[in-house]
Amino acid sequence: MPDRLPVGVVYPQTELGHDTGAIRTWATEVQRLGYRHVIAFDHVLGADPAVHAPWTGSQDFRSTFREPFVLFGYLAGLTSLELVTGVIILPQRQTALVAKQAAEVDLLTGGRFRLGVGLGWNHVEYAALGKSFTDRGRRSEEQIELLRLLWSRHSVTFAGQHESVTGAGISPLPVQRPIPVWMGGKSQPAYRRIGRLADGWFPTLPPGPLLDDARGVVEHAARSAGRDPAALGMDGRLFYRGDPDQLRVGSEAWRKAGATHLTITTMGAGLTTVDDHLRALEKSAAALGLG
Repeated sequence: MPDRLPVGVVYPQTELGHDTGAIRTWATEVQRLGYRHVIAFDHVLGADPAVHAPWTGSQDFRSTFREPFVLFGYLAGLTSLELVTGVIILPQRQTALVAKQAAEVDLLTGGRFRLGVGLGWNHVEYAALGKSFTDRGRRSEEQIELLRLLWSRHSVTFAGQHESVTGAGISPLPVQRPIPVWMGGKSQPAYRRIGRLADGWFPTLPPGPLLDDARGVVEHAARSAGRDPAALGMDGRLFYRGDPDQLRVGSEAWRKAGATHLTITTMGAGLTTVDDHLRALEKSAAALGLG
């Protein structure tokens, strides 16, 4: 078990709004503070609650989401950080286009890229993008298979139930062949899918008995698929709430739980400006001994 895990941060896109200068300031300072990776979330569209009442989703059309692949192209020119989608909602996107966009980010970063994928929850967004919501889990499994082929071969022929490619490929291929695919999710089917298919996962549970149970499902599915559970990465989330001691305790708990990475999020902590978020990350870096 390593003494210190690589620590990254979540880009607080719902709170930094539209300011591109804030992105530049935030990213360069994150790297200076000693963080290793950046995670960005994904939503293409937000629903209008007045049209879709009663709306119970956690985001709507007023919530700010920068487009991850485009954002990462910008960040790749500013920093040498590893860039991570956490997560791209894969089944509402075209698979071959995701393969192309991910390969480009991988090339721009020199192979410092993880593609985190998930199923999402917003049926309004799926409908607007012309994709089925009800079979998104099954389709995602086929998409992951095709993604890995497109990243590894110059010419691909693939005929699945939902995806089809005949003698075609992307160019240039990525540095990583294939790019690591990490997965989110918090259901039993999601845990089994992670074990069967993923290179790593983003637990939504804190260290403790519930996480242990979820990890057991993941590892059982991995072994059943002939995979080594120890090879799967785990990126644990730490929520900044102003208490450095809490971060130190949480970091150690994740390390003991088997995490391979840690990510701090300052969203939801009552911070309103880029300077507020960076001060919080500076305190967090000092608490965790980064730099």
